[in-house]
Amino acid sequence: MNIKLTRRKFLHSASVAAASVPLARLARAENGLVKKPVTAPGSYAGTETRYGGVCEMCFWRCQLVGKVRNGRLIKLEGNPKSIENGKSICARGNAGIQLLYDPDRLKYPLKNVGERGAPKWKRISWEEALDETASRLKEIQKKYGPHAVALFPHGASAFYPLQYFEFTGTPNISEASFYQCRGVRDMAYMSTFGFAPGENVDMANAKAILLVGTHLGENVHVSHLKQYLKGLENGAKLIVLDPRFSAAASKAHIWVAIKPGTDTAFLQAVMKRLIDTGKYDKEFVAKSCLGFEELKESLAEATPEWAAKTCDVPKEQILQVADLLGANLPNVSIHPGRHTTWYGNDFQRLRAQACLTAILGAYGVPGGLIQPKGVKLGKASWGHGVFAEDCDLSTFWPFHPPGTPTEAIRETTLTGKPYPIKAWIAWGQNPIQTLPNQPETIAALKKVDFVMVTDIMPMDITMYADILLPGKSYLERYDYVKTGMQWNPADKPQQFVTARMPLVEPMFERRDSVWIVNELAKRMGYGDKIPVASIEEHVEIRLEPAGLSIAKLKEMEGIFIKEGTSPYAEAGQRAFEFSTDSEKVELYSEQIDDNEFSPVPTYIPTGEVPAGYARLVYGRSPVHSFSRTQNNTWLHHEMPENPVWLNDSVAAKQGLKDGDRVMLINQDGVKSRNSTILKVTPGIRADTVYLAHGYGAMNPELTVGKGQGIDDQGLITKFGIDPETGATGMRTNFVKVVKA
Repeated sequence: MNIKLTRRKFLHSASVAAASVPLARLARAENGLVKKPVTAPGSYAGTETRYGGVCEMCFWRCQLVGKVRNGRLIKLEGNPKSIENGKSICARGNAGIQLLYDPDRLKYPLKNVGERGAPKWKRISWEEALDETASRLKEIQKKYGPHAVALFPHGASAFYPLQYFEFTGTPNISEASFYQCRGVRDMAYMSTFGFAPGENVDMANAKAILLVGTHLGENVHVSHLKQYLKGLENGAKLIVLDPRFSAAASKAHIWVAIKPGTDTAFLQAVMKRLIDTGKYDKEFVAKSCLGFEELKESLAEATPEWAAKTCDVPKEQILQVADLLGANLPNVSIHPGRHTTWYGNDFQRLRAQACLTAILGAYGVPGGLIQPKGVKLGKASWGHGVFAEDCDLSTFWPFHPPGTPTEAIRETTLTGKPYPIKAWIAWGQNPIQTLPNQPETIAALKKVDFVMVTDIMPMDITMYADILLPGKSYLERYDYVKTGMQWNPADKPQQFVTARMPLVEPMFERRDSVWIVNELAKRMGYGDKIPVASIEEHVEIRLEPAGLSIAKLKEMEGIFIKEGTSPYAEAGQRAFEFSTDSEKVELYSEQIDDNEFSPVPTYIPTGEVPAGYARLVYGRSPVHSFSRTQNNTWLHHEMPENPVWLNDSVAAKQGLKDGDRVMLINQDGVKSRNSTILKVTPGIRADTVYLAHGYGAMNPELTVGKGQGIDDQGLITKFGIDPETGATGMRTNFVKVVKA
C-alpha cells in the first residue's frame, strides 16, 4: 500500500504538530479572527479534557475526548469509557485536528460570480446567502413544482436538511451511502430476513468467517476490527473471496482469488455442496425458513465443476470452503459487507449471501447474524412532504433503498423527463466523486438553474455552486445521538447512549445545519412549521426517552451505559418470527417473483474483460475516507497517492516495473488526469487492476490534495444499474496501464 505510517511516528507528530502547523498557516485569515498559533509541548499538562466527542472522519463514529489548551484542541483520544472503541482511535480519528484547523476550510458564505466549474467567489453575509437561496428555490418550486429540487445529502449534519426538503415536497433525494454503497445489501437482506443487517455479525465469537470482497483491515472501523481480530485470536477460520491479496486475505486460512463478478456462482455452488452432503442446519431450515425445496431445485446445475470454470478457481477450493462452513455451523459469520454495489447484478449476490447464512442456521447464535438492541430514543421531525406519485422516480425499482436512485435524478435533470429538475443541493456529499461518468454529472450541474452546496471543505462539488455555505465540523457542533450495545457470551451485554457535543467553539462564520435550515425555512414561508429552535433542542428531544439530557451526559463523561439484553436466542430456540410477508426467512420470495425477478438467488454474468485490458476495481485506504480526507496534511503524508496494483506477470510482458509512474486509459479512451506509482505484485489476478478510491481531486482550493493520485471515478464511464434496487454498479470498466 506504500503507507509510511508507524505508530510511534504518527503519535509523535500528533502531539507536537497539532496546534502549530495548521494554526500557523491560518495566520493569513481575515479580520484577526485567529489567535496566534499555539505550540503544544510533549506533555499535556495544563490542558482541559473535554468529553462528548463523536468522530466523523468516517461513518463509524468512535467516541472521543479532546485535550484543550487556551481554547485550542491539541489532541484527540478515544473515550476510555466507551464500550465500543475505548481508548483506541485510528489514524483518521487522530487527524481530525487537521480537519478542524485546515486553512483551506470554508469560512464564510460565498457567492459565485463566475462560471460553474471555474468559480469566482465573492464573500457575502449569511442574510444575503439565505435570502438568495430561498428566493431561487421558491421561484423554481412555484414555476415547476416541488419535485424540481434534488438533494444529495451525506452524514449526520444532513439528517435535518433531508427531512426539511422531504417536507417541502421533493422526492428527489439520493444518498451515496445507499445508492453507491450499502443500499442493495440492505434491501436483499430485508427481502430474505426482514431486516437490514448493518455489519451485525458476531465475528468475535465465530468459529468461521466468510468475507466476500470485504476489506477488513483497510476500512479501519475500530470496534468492528476489534471484534474481527478477537474472532481470529479465538481460533476462527477465515475465508476470503477477493481477486486481490487484501489485508484480510493475508490473514485467511483460505484465500479464493475469484474472478470479479462471479461471486454469486461461487456461493450457489457452496450452498449446493452443503445441501448435497447434508451439512446444513436442518432444524433451523425446517422451523424458520420458507422455500428450501425451491432453492435446492434452483441449484441443480450449480456444480463445483461449473462454478470452478465460471469463477476461475480450483474446484477443490469450493469444496474446501463449503465443508469448512458446514463443519462449523451454526457459529459462522457470513459478513454482509458494506460497499456492495459492484456490477449491477448485486441484489442477487446479496440474496445468495443471506440464503447461505440461513441454511447454516447462523442467526441469533454466537458467531452468527444478530440484531443487537440499543436504547430507545426520541424524534423531532419535519414530517414527509406530499408529492404526486408520477413524480416519484423510484417506483421503477420495486426494491429500491430509501430515496431515489441517483442516476435517475441525473438523467431526469439532463432530459427533463418525466419532469424538470432545476435545482441541485449538495449537503456534505460530493457527487463528482460518488457518481460514475463525471462528464454527465458536470453537464447536469451546469444545466440546472440553481446549485447550493453546504460543506466543510472546498470539495470538487463546491466548484459548481452558486451559493456555498460553510458548515461546522463534527468537533464544533452538537448533532448526532448514537445508541448501541456490546456483548460477550461470558459477560452481561451493555447498552450505551452518547451524543456528539462540541469540543471547541467554531471559528469564522460557520453554522450548524439546524440553524441554516430554520433560517431558510423562515424565508420560504415555513417558519411556523419549524419543529425545533436549535440543534441543542433537537439533541435534547432525542435523549429525553432515555431519561438523559446534554447536561447529564456531560456529567457522565459523554456516555451513558446500562445493562442490555442478549442478542442470542434462548437455548434450544430454533423457530423465529421475521418481518417478512411469511414471517420466515424467505429463501424463495414470492414478493420478488411477483415483481418479475428471480425469486431464488441467481447468477447473472458480467461483461468479459476485453483483450489487452484489465477490470478496474477500487476500495478503501486505511488512512483515508475517500475524497473527504485527501487535503488532511497528516494523512496525506502517510499515503499521498494511490498505487495501481498490477499483476507481476502482466507487468513483465508490458515492460513495467514496480515504482514506475503510470496512468490509466479506459475502454472508452478516457485517460486519467494524473499519474501515480505502480505496485507490481503477484497478489492480484492478471485480469484485474486495483486503486484506492477518492484521490485525484480537481478543486485548486485543496492546496494539499488537488491532483494527487488517480481518480478512479473519472475512469468509470460505463456502469450498471441494479434492476431490483436502482443502485449503481461501478466495477464495470476496463483499463490499460501505460507509463506516464
